[in-house]
Amino acid sequence: MNEKINILQQKQEQALAGGGRARIEAQHKKGKLTARERLHFLLDEGSFQEIGMLVTHRSADFGMEKEKYPGDGVVTGYGTVNGRLIYVYSQDFTVFGGSLSETHAEKICKIMDLALKNGAPIIGLNDSGGARIQEGVVSLGGYADIFYRNTLASGVVPQLSAIMGPCAGGAVYSPAITDFILMVENTSYMFVTGPNVVKTVTHEVVTSEELGGATTHATKSGVTHFACANEIAAIQHIKQLLSYMPQNCEDKAPALPYEPANEQRPALNDIMPENASQPYDMREVITEVIDEGSFLEVHKDFAENIIVGFARLAGRSIGIVANQPAFLAGVLDIHSSTKGARFIRFCDSFNIPLLIFEDVPGFLPGTDQEWNAIITNGAKLLYAFCEATVPRVTVITRKAYGGAYDVMNSKHIGADMNFAWPSAEIAVMGAKGAAEIIFKREISEAEDKEAKWQEKEQLYSQIFANPYRAAERGFIDEVIEPADTRAKLINAFKMLENKVVNNPRKKHGNIPL
Repeated sequence: MNEKINILQQKQEQALAGGGRARIEAQHKKGKLTARERLHFLLDEGSFQEIGMLVTHRSADFGMEKEKYPGDGVVTGYGTVNGRLIYVYSQDFTVFGGSLSETHAEKICKIMDLALKNGAPIIGLNDSGGARIQEGVVSLGGYADIFYRNTLASGVVPQLSAIMGPCAGGAVYSPAITDFILMVENTSYMFVTGPNVVKTVTHEVVTSEELGGATTHATKSGVTHFACANEIAAIQHIKQLLSYMPQNCEDKAPALPYEPANEQRPALNDIMPENASQPYDMREVITEVIDEGSFLEVHKDFAENIIVGFARLAGRSIGIVANQPAFLAGVLDIHSSTKGARFIRFCDSFNIPLLIFEDVPGFLPGTDQEWNAIITNGAKLLYAFCEATVPRVTVITRKAYGGAYDVMNSKHIGADMNFAWPSAEIAVMGAKGAAEIIFKREISEAEDKEAKWQEKEQLYSQIFANPYRAAERGFIDEVIEPADTRAKLINAFKMLENKVVNNPRKKHGNIPL
C-alpha cells in the first residue's frame, strides 16, 4: 500500500508544480500570481477542495501525446469565502499558456454544474491564451459548453469573472455573460481580435493595452466593471462584491447586525445649491444616507452621469442607482441607460432592494444619440425598472423632467415609495423652455420680450417646478426634509421587506436589446 500511496503523492506533486519552476518564475516576472496562489488569497485558509487534479488532455496530434500535465491548465474546485460556499476555477498560464482543451473545458463545466445544483456563486480566474489550436474544433466546442452553462446559471447564482491575463477571441464571451468583470491594470486584456489582426484588416496600429486593457474597458467600452491596480486588489474586490450578494436567487440579500441610532443627517439640508443650474456631487448625498463606509461603486469610470453600486442601509444590502448632476448635468444617454439597466437587472435577479436618487433634466439630445439608438437604449433602463419586483424606493432631490421622470423609477412604473425633497422640480420640461412654448404669443407681442419671458418663467416655476403638484396627485408619497431622508428610507425598506409581486405568467419578456 505504501508504494501505491507514493505513486499518488508523486502525481499530486506533479500537478502542484504546474508547468514547472521556470514558467512559474516567468509568471512572477510579469507581476502575475500563479493559479494556485490566486486561490490561496481568495479562499478561506484550508477550505479549498480540488476537483480533477489528475485530469490530462486526450490529444494525440502534433506530438501532444508526449506532453501532458496533471490538471491540464486549470485548477477547479470549491471552498469558502468568509465562510460561504463558492465554486471556482483558476486557469494556469504555466501549462500550455492556460489554453482551453476539451478536458480543460470539462473541468470547468463540472464545477459550474455543481454550483447550479447546490446554489452557490461561481468565480472564474481567467488567464488563458485561448482555444488550444492543436485540438481544433474540440476546443471550440468546449468554449460553447461553458457559454451554455453561463447562460443557464445567469440569474440563478452570481457569476464573477476576474481577468488576470490575456483573454482573447471566443474566450471573452464567457466573462461577458457573467454578472461582473474585474480586470488588472497593465497585465490583463480582453479583445475579440488582437492588434495584429486589427493591423492586417483595418491598418490601425494599436497596442494590446490600448485595444483591450483594463483602463480602456473601464472608461471607453464599459466591458469591465472594476479596473484593479494589481491581482491582490482584484481578489479583495471579489470578496467585497460577494458580501453584498446572496448565494442564489432563492436567498434574501445579506444583512449585517445593526443597532438603531440617531438617523438624522442635518448636512443633507445644505447640500443643494440655491441655483438650480449649479451642479453638486450626488455621491455626497449617497454617503450621508447609507451606512458609513459601505458604498461599493460599480462602473465608476464609465458613463459617469449615472452612479450605480452596492451599499448597506441599517445593515441591509441595497443597490443604488443615482443621476450625477456633476457630470453632464446628470442627463440620461445611451451609455448611462445601459449601465443602469444592467445593474438593476442584477439586483432584481438576486433580491437586492433598489434605492434611486433622481436629479435628471432629461435625455441627451443630438444626432449622435439618435443615430446610435438612444430610443432603444433608453428603453432598456425603462424596461429594467418596470420588470424589477424587488423593493424600489425613489428620492427626487431636484430635477425630474420629461420622459426621464417616468423612466427613473416613477410611481407609474411600479415604484413602491416615492419621496421628494422641497427642492424637487417635477415637470414636463424646465421653466425657461416651457414658458417659451406656452406663452409664445404673449412674449412675441410684448415690448420688453426678455422681461415678459422672465415673468412667465417665474410663473411656470411657481405652478409646476416644485414637488407639490405631484404630491397632490399621489405620484409622490411624501415631501420630506433632506435631513430626514435616511430615517425615512430605513422605515420604507423595513416595511417592504416581505414584498411579493405576481406578474403575468410568461416564458420571458423581450427586452429591447
